[in-house]
Amino acid sequence: MDKGALVVQVMDDSSNGGVGAAAAGGSFSSLRAYGRALAQTPRRLARRACAATSPGEEMSRVRARSGARMARRLRWHDLVGLGLGGMVGAGVFVTTGRATRLYAGPGVVVSYAIAGLCALLSAFCYTEFAVDMPVAGGAFSYLRVTFGELAAFLTGANLIMEYVFSNAAVARSFTAYLGTAVGVDAPSKWRIAVPGLPKGFNEVDLIAVGVILLISVCICYSTKESSVVNMVLTAVHVAFILFIIVMGFWRGDTRNLTRPVDLAHNPGGFFPHGAAGVFNGAAMVYLSYIGYDAVSTMAEEVERPSRDIPVGVSGSVVLVTLLYCLMAASMSMLLPYDAIDTEAPFSGAFKGSSGWGWVSNVIGAGASLGILTSLMVAMLGQARYLCVIGRSGVMPAWLAKVHPCTATPVNASAFLGVFTAALALFTELDVLLNLVSIGTLFVFYMVANAVVYRRYVAADDDDADHRRAWPTLVFLAAFSLVALCFTLLWQFAPAGRARTGLLAACGAAAVATVGAFRALVAEARRPELWGVPAMPWVPAASVFLNVFLLGSLDRPSYVRFGFFTAAAVLVYVLYSVHASYDAEEGGGAGAGAAALDGAKVQDEAADFKLRSPNGHCSLTVKHYLGRQKFRSHLRLLQTFSHHLTCTEDKILGAMQWSGLHFQSSKQ
Repeated sequence: MDKGALVVQVMDDSSNGGVGAAAAGGSFSSLRAYGRALAQTPRRLARRACAATSPGEEMSRVRARSGARMARRLRWHDLVGLGLGGMVGAGVFVTTGRATRLYAGPGVVVSYAIAGLCALLSAFCYTEFAVDMPVAGGAFSYLRVTFGELAAFLTGANLIMEYVFSNAAVARSFTAYLGTAVGVDAPSKWRIAVPGLPKGFNEVDLIAVGVILLISVCICYSTKESSVVNMVLTAVHVAFILFIIVMGFWRGDTRNLTRPVDLAHNPGGFFPHGAAGVFNGAAMVYLSYIGYDAVSTMAEEVERPSRDIPVGVSGSVVLVTLLYCLMAASMSMLLPYDAIDTEAPFSGAFKGSSGWGWVSNVIGAGASLGILTSLMVAMLGQARYLCVIGRSGVMPAWLAKVHPCTATPVNASAFLGVFTAALALFTELDVLLNLVSIGTLFVFYMVANAVVYRRYVAADDDDADHRRAWPTLVFLAAFSLVALCFTLLWQFAPAGRARTGLLAACGAAAVATVGAFRALVAEARRPELWGVPAMPWVPAASVFLNVFLLGSLDRPSYVRFGFFTAAAVLVYVLYSVHASYDAEEGGGAGAGAAALDGAKVQDEAADFKLRSPNGHCSLTVKHYLGRQKFRSHLRLLQTFSHHLTCTEDKILGAMQWSGLHFQSSKQ
């Protein structure tokens, strides 16, 4: 064999048709094949549910399933603009008034500062993953390399649900704010009533559909150009916000910061409802910071991830926190907290001033721009999430395709754009927004846990002693339980010294748990480029705060979340686990790659190519084995790979020695 290559197809005879059937046609090639796949569901669940990939695989063979690569054209200022555009939407104009009137009073400024700190802690967790593993999958990919496929699938399902529902709801609100900007108070004037349909489904909003489809076309065309459009719209939007802030300070009165209108029935002071009001206000306004997670999905398109992602994500959170605090302060100066309109706080404040009613039109214009930017960033993020979910094999592979001309995930963008537009056409989604909130907080909670697990358990090292996982898992479970106890006491225990003492005990237990874990368990790995500081204190604080915020949501939200999670698990059991099994273990396009010391490994879609150090001979292995089993066989060949010769007999002899069954053919 002169400088040739021997193709060796490795077979696995341990599964009685499981792998072989998958290799031959897949679990969905016919009803009979699907029936056989369902019969093997328990075994496949056992193999796939906790199967984790490595960052190297996510960045190489998994990414190769998209075909063309996404273009790396974004820099730190693009990410800051995307973060600002994604977070500063129209919701802040309403949320600020509700938090001020119902909970925090003028102390809502501190509520926003606390919520901003919480968002920054979560942003640190996202940043460590995004720098170390710059792929488009965001939280889905982060969970897949730590807790495995099922946790990643549930996370991805919540992410897609969050984006689709919230984008549809936000697009419909665009019609209302645009009407305010041009002086049309009733948004129903721009919607078409459909007789016979139930309330909440009987008003067709063509403007919302048009906005979604237009943004979908834009993000399909180019990510860089979409970033430029977002930058322009965000700059104008921020200018509107700064104008409102200046007007608020100019027209405001500092006495409104401490004096309510009805002093007989409402407490005065900067913190009228004390610390409890401030923290409850922080729980309400925290959702105004949602959007920075979408920036992490752009990691695959960033020129210098190690520099640009930390600046882009953290910088945008800090700037948004500053803007929110200034907005809250200016509104608190305009009116006493008990006179603020919870539905339209800024517009209501200016309408009450003679000659200043036109400012409400400015607010409507600013909110409309905020909706456009938040929609664009969210739709960029959701398309990349779905693209990587398609790459993983748990969803159809065509969703993963990246167009070679535009370097964007066109299929995922178009699919989600059409689906979101269909929802926005008929449906009022206000009742589902708390479901979006619980799904978002669940994802943030999972990412914070994942960054601790990855630091203390070398999840991307196959030789790691997996007994190291148990101390970390016990810590994460115990700490979450302490956080849950604190939250339940905060929400339901009657006020008094007993409640205060129990809350203090829970806080002390949380600190002691983190301190003991830090002292007893050493880190298994340290990030080479950027890592969360003060490990594990920062992600532990993020876990605690996300559990606390989850406790502030109502019971119907948890019921809906339970039904949604059950539906997601059903989809995984009936479809995704079998599709993933075909892709990862059945010899499909997802067959993996492994790096061996002493042998040069070329990552291809479905094979491994081992070259001898002298370059005289190569061995290409096409496999139909599970990833872990295949790697163990390749390690047996490691000594052989150092001494490859040009003799076919020796190659085949080594394969037989390793215990593999094979078919060979000369190339």
